[in-house]
Amino acid sequence: MVNKKDKDTFMPTIAVPPGETIRENMIFLGLNQKELAMRLEITPKHVSNIVNGKDPITYETALKLEKVLGPKAQFWMNLETNYQLNKARLEKQEELEKDLAVLKKIPYKYMSDYGWIPETKDRKERVENLRNFFGVATLQAIEISIAAMFRKQKQIKEISDFGVLAWVRKAELEGLKIKVGTFNQNRLKKLIPKFRELTMKDPEEFYPIMKKLCAECGVALVLVKLLPKTYICGATFWRKNKAILALSVRGKRADIFWFTFFHELAHLINHTKKISSIRYDTDNEDEADKQASNYLIPYAQYKTFLTDYDYTNKKQIVDYSNSIGIAPCILVGRLLHDDLIDYKLYSDLRPSFEIV
Repeated sequence: MVNKKDKDTFMPTIAVPPGETIRENMIFLGLNQKELAMRLEITPKHVSNIVNGKDPITYETALKLEKVLGPKAQFWMNLETNYQLNKARLEKQEELEKDLAVLKKIPYKYMSDYGWIPETKDRKERVENLRNFFGVATLQAIEISIAAMFRKQKQIKEISDFGVLAWVRKAELEGLKIKVGTFNQNRLKKLIPKFRELTMKDPEEFYPIMKKLCAECGVALVLVKLLPKTYICGATFWRKNKAILALSVRGKRADIFWFTFFHELAHLINHTKKISSIRYDTDNEDEADKQASNYLIPYAQYKTFLTDYDYTNKKQIVDYSNSIGIAPCILVGRLLHDDLIDYKLYSDLRPSFEIV
């Protein structure tokens, strides 16, 4: 009795085309391919293709072979079916072997720990889970996606491209769940003052408002946990005519969070085309960075502070920030970026937080 599991996991070493049996019968009957073609009333080229496994045996050809070579048509069709099945099994196994190689490059454990995919130690199950997560037939398609979707950034540290794509995919899946209005650049730009005001509130208060305001402008705002070796601060991309703005809350510093958010807003507001961008912590996108800085603290206000106030004085930093309606962490972050104060100073004005 054949064990069902053994039967289901049968793997042939090679796929033998039915043409081998046809060739044996031709030799037995003393026929060459030209003579066989004439008797079957098909072209010699077609016979050659069948014999060499390039063309399949059709029902019509099977009936002709029954008359010319002797075995029943069902015999020939069984040979063809077994050949195609074995060939498919071998191709599937080859795909699996390639996917197992790709699997090594994907941070599966972190993704399962985050609850993105099921936890399992079985490598085949991991491959299948990742295929479902990414929505691909094989994991090899991810490598094609990496080459096609992302512009390589100059980085200080080595970036995990597969980790980046997994992060973006999770952001995509979460973003597609969010109901948003029609994308409106003008409305989004008019909300800049409102977003600035939110910098002065606590996360549990400002984040629901942020998310709602973004949705009203056609932007799905999502937070995605950071994966190892991705160094992502934020990203903006489009899916199904919807803008998705994703933040990793990398570092969890308030000034970094807000600057990244306004950086991504700059892309959405100032680019007419539906472009995609990913901001890493080593990026230096001058245009978007400059725009984000001016959204948060207009240059004229920043220049006034540097000219008329002592920018090394903590109290004056706090008082001026409050007077222009911005969180002190934003001004401190700007001063740090411009190397006007030391990173050891005023860390208490740059709180860390976690948005749940």
